[in-house]
Amino acid sequence: MFKKLKSLFVVEDENAQATANKGAQKPTGNTPKPNPTSARSVKVDKPGYDKNNPPKGRPSEKFINRLLGALDENNMKGFDYLEYKQSLQNLSNVEMDEPTKYKSALAMAKTMGATPQKMVDSATHYIKVLNSEEAKFLDAFKNQQSIQVGKRNSEIKTLESSIVQKQNQIEKLTKEIADEKKALEKRKTSINQANAKVQATKESFYHAYHIVLQQIEADVEKMKKYLG
Repeated sequence: MFKKLKSLFVVEDENAQATANKGAQKPTGNTPKPNPTSARSVKVDKPGYDKNNPPKGRPSEKFINRLLGALDENNMKGFDYLEYKQSLQNLSNVEMDEPTKYKSALAMAKTMGATPQKMVDSATHYIKVLNSEEAKFLDAFKNQQSIQVGKRNSEIKTLESSIVQKQNQIEKLTKEIADEKKALEKRKTSINQANAKVQATKESFYHAYHIVLQQIEADVEKMKKYLG
């Protein structure tokens, strides 16, 4: 069933994305550098994705597999939304308008107990499955961000305090202060790199999440519209 799910939910082609990225504007030399202090608070914000503001880049294959695997594990018995979506896909090469396609797929499935309400209800079930996966991801992400960023924040504060104290001491401490300033810059660089890594992971997840969720939601709207 998992392989069938991968064929049901369309993911943007890598080559197409690479072509699109070719035409993207390259950053200029005036692009502001990231501020090390801006990433110091450990906070998890959900991206503001919606139908009119899709995520950028390509979804991670790992997260696509994870989300579709969750749908597969929670596949409802009998003929439900996933089987209905397969029926819709089977009609993709048939010349007919969208309302007729949705109605035709349902007509073929009625012998297996399919009804418009059952299809909408089962699709809503899979949205809840995706929401559950999102909650699990956010918990894991917050934990990793605390580990990767929080510890380095503490190190930076300790070094900054040490530098201020040593600047008020006698000249023999000058070399020690200079060494700790170098260590501080290394920590700041490290925190930016660590934060960028966990942020990239979050963006990758939400891209995959948005791709699957948007298609289900779109089908729900169409089923409500055409099958009601």
